[in-house]
Amino acid sequence: MTSVASAQSLPLDKLVKTGRLTNGLTYYIRKNTEPQKRATLYLVVKAGSILENDDQQGLAHFIEHMSFNGTKNFPKNELINYLQRSGIRFGADLNAYTGFDETVYQLPIPTDKPDILKHGLQILRDWAQDATLDPAEINSERGVILEEKRLRMGAQQRVQDQTLPVVLNDSRYVNRLPIGTDEVLKNFKPAVIRSFYKDWYRPNLQAVIIVGDIDVTAIETQIKTLFSDLKNPIQPKLRTVYAIPLTGKNQFKTITDSEIPQTSVDISIKFKERINKTEADFRKSLITNLFSSMFSSRLAESAKKPDAPFLKLSGGYGSMMGGLDALSIELVPKKCQLKNGFISAWTIIEGIKRNGFIATELQRSKQSLLSQMQAALKEKDKQSSTSLADQYKTHFLKGEAATGIETENKLVNEILPGITLAEINAAAKMFLKATDRDIIITGPESEKTIMPVKNEVDGWINTVENATIKPYTETTFSNGLITNLPPKGKIVSEKRIPEIGVMEWMLSNGAKIVLKPTDFKHDEISFLALSPGGTSLYNNQDYESAANAAGIVASFGLGEYDNISLPKILNGKQVSIQPFISDRVEGLQGGSSVKDLHTAMELLHLYFTSPRKDTALFAKIIRNSAERIANRYTDPDAIFSDTVSAVLGGYNPRRTGPTLDKLKSIELDKAVQIYKERFANAGDFTFFFVGNINSDSLKSYAEQYIGSLPSSGFTESAKDLGIHIPSGKIAKTVNAGKEDKATVRMVFSGNYEFNPKNNLSLNALQEILQYRLTERLRETEGGVYTPSAQMSNNKYPTARYSFTVGFGCAPANVEKLISATLDEIRKLKENGISAVDLQKFKAEELRQNELAAKDNGFWLNYISGQYLNQEDPLSFLKLNEAIEKLDTATLQQAAKTFFNEDNYVRLVLLPKE
Repeated sequence: MTSVASAQSLPLDKLVKTGRLTNGLTYYIRKNTEPQKRATLYLVVKAGSILENDDQQGLAHFIEHMSFNGTKNFPKNELINYLQRSGIRFGADLNAYTGFDETVYQLPIPTDKPDILKHGLQILRDWAQDATLDPAEINSERGVILEEKRLRMGAQQRVQDQTLPVVLNDSRYVNRLPIGTDEVLKNFKPAVIRSFYKDWYRPNLQAVIIVGDIDVTAIETQIKTLFSDLKNPIQPKLRTVYAIPLTGKNQFKTITDSEIPQTSVDISIKFKERINKTEADFRKSLITNLFSSMFSSRLAESAKKPDAPFLKLSGGYGSMMGGLDALSIELVPKKCQLKNGFISAWTIIEGIKRNGFIATELQRSKQSLLSQMQAALKEKDKQSSTSLADQYKTHFLKGEAATGIETENKLVNEILPGITLAEINAAAKMFLKATDRDIIITGPESEKTIMPVKNEVDGWINTVENATIKPYTETTFSNGLITNLPPKGKIVSEKRIPEIGVMEWMLSNGAKIVLKPTDFKHDEISFLALSPGGTSLYNNQDYESAANAAGIVASFGLGEYDNISLPKILNGKQVSIQPFISDRVEGLQGGSSVKDLHTAMELLHLYFTSPRKDTALFAKIIRNSAERIANRYTDPDAIFSDTVSAVLGGYNPRRTGPTLDKLKSIELDKAVQIYKERFANAGDFTFFFVGNINSDSLKSYAEQYIGSLPSSGFTESAKDLGIHIPSGKIAKTVNAGKEDKATVRMVFSGNYEFNPKNNLSLNALQEILQYRLTERLRETEGGVYTPSAQMSNNKYPTARYSFTVGFGCAPANVEKLISATLDEIRKLKENGISAVDLQKFKAEELRQNELAAKDNGFWLNYISGQYLNQEDPLSFLKLNEAIEKLDTATLQQAAKTFFNEDNYVRLVLLPKE
């Protein structure tokens, strides 16, 4: 029976406290304890780049930057310094973004110290109307934003510049990109940016959103106290709501560029934006979601077939911008098969329009949606504060309903059964309309002369529309993954590590289970299986087959099911698992819901015992990969990346970039053989499980699906191939690309004593150098947007460390900025680390450890890493104490040791011209 949806407005989440001050400011406040002792604070402003005058292009975004460079109560950089001292990371935690229609400031903050929360609210208040916009700071920030703009330069930006007028229907949005124009950014006067700030940063266009471990009543009182004195302009400008008009016309464009690696076709069919406000809207959105899911699955399935004339075919319905939604389709045809690829893809699309979907497709789509809703409902009290804040942000900006998960789940269960196949197929005809359709074809410059014109592509479409298209059919499948259960193994010994809540089980076949039951999530179990060996056990001749074996074999399907039928069998199940073979280990990684752990264990068993071999699919993989490799070296970033890898790997063939010769060396039989060898001996594996685990259930599954796996009783070790960053001073410059941009990598490395003290010192130096480089290269020099400092270390095969500094900049500034970086490093070595920087590191690290202690992903990676490195699993319990004891003298000595300029690799990407 079809349900009748109501036109009544959907209610706002009953758990959120909302209101509006007399000056028009809106607020949303909600108590939420995920994570504990934290809150997410947003200031949302209904003002973005679309409101800029011609002489203000880029200044909405510029104001966002300036809000971190001085406010009434936090002058200059004191805002960032204060927050870092409070344990909040700039960029990773503290952030903001500017869109066409809004600007949003995001501040996750601890709540266990009242002063920090109080100051957090004051920061939002300052952002709302009290940015100082100091002229000196403005001039300093110009370079930073110009460097942010420079990072976007390249083939994709050049293509976007040509496609935007088509995609955005020549609307105002075309000339209001948030990043702005060079002319304005370089030359605007402070009065112009102040004018924008005064006009649009006003309370009747703003919302404060506070979600977290807070006292709602107390926060509401503080909001009223802090924000009630915000003033609207005496004569406020009208806040025009701009939209991209639907013209009813179809548009076509081809673009070629010397740095585009392959031809692709992007098709967009545009519609007025759909916003959920009523139950009737919600029902329509469910129909849209079901259609989009089925449409996406049908296209993805066609792309998996060995004879498909395209490398990729994907699509789905989603939000666009400017009051529009779009059904988007992306097609990447095989080389020299644009016509065949397009006609084949359009035949699939036209077949959906003409013949519709079938009942089993709708059944799977409904099942998948219900499964997602059930999973979300189970985690209703584990929703992150940030995800909730995002919902309220959208409610404020667009009026999109934010009913809360319980109401949404109730609506889905009431409405979904009544949605019929006929409704979905009617929706398909509507979404696949023949108007408001853009077709944009991009390709390499070398193919410019063979690019089709509009009439040709229209002819291809007409050919399909006049052809006979057979209705879609599919094979029915049984529901079981494993029909004949193998004999069980037994748990022969147990051990506990009570300090961290870990248990070890040894199975009769030698496999080890390490589990940590947690209550961090109600319906999440993560797992990882590891065994030593990896590709290190194979010679260079077989390396490519070994390195690609897991990915190739997994792409074939599993057991009785091929790559098309396996996803259908798993539909509606919250489970994923993927095998891998890396340099020194092989294994599987994945996760599942609690109820789908059984399925996960079946899959795990089959990946050991029943890999598939598919000659036709293998040939397709090789053909497709060959095309990608042939086109790879038109991309300057790919050229540089391959060079970096080769230099740092001592030009070992395992570290040089992909080539056609390497690809040809991959043999199907050899890859399958190697895969089977790596997973032939379960007794050499350790299986790690973290999450909401019922120990009795896992014990039963482990005995059945892991304990029954074959075992040789032999233990392997990975080989030391001697591949590491070369010693000495090395400099390499790559000239590629035509944009006025450079990329720099500076690498320090050497031998290492792997121990907790050195590991902590390396981590601290990484963060402190990040502070120093951000201040020097970004704030003082104005020469970069996001410098990065990254460290890595390993215990095996031989203990080594590396430190990498990276940034993008103007080619003219490369030498100056490299010198400034080396200067900052020498200051750390000669003058030591400042007490303020050490305080920032300690505060941030201690706060991050609080979050890590309640995160399944952290514990899975930590425990498996400790076992793999044969390190004390209790080290994490001692970490905070070690952080507290860390001193500047220790770090200065570490800087002298690890920033060894005798082992220094300098790599630079410069344009060809």
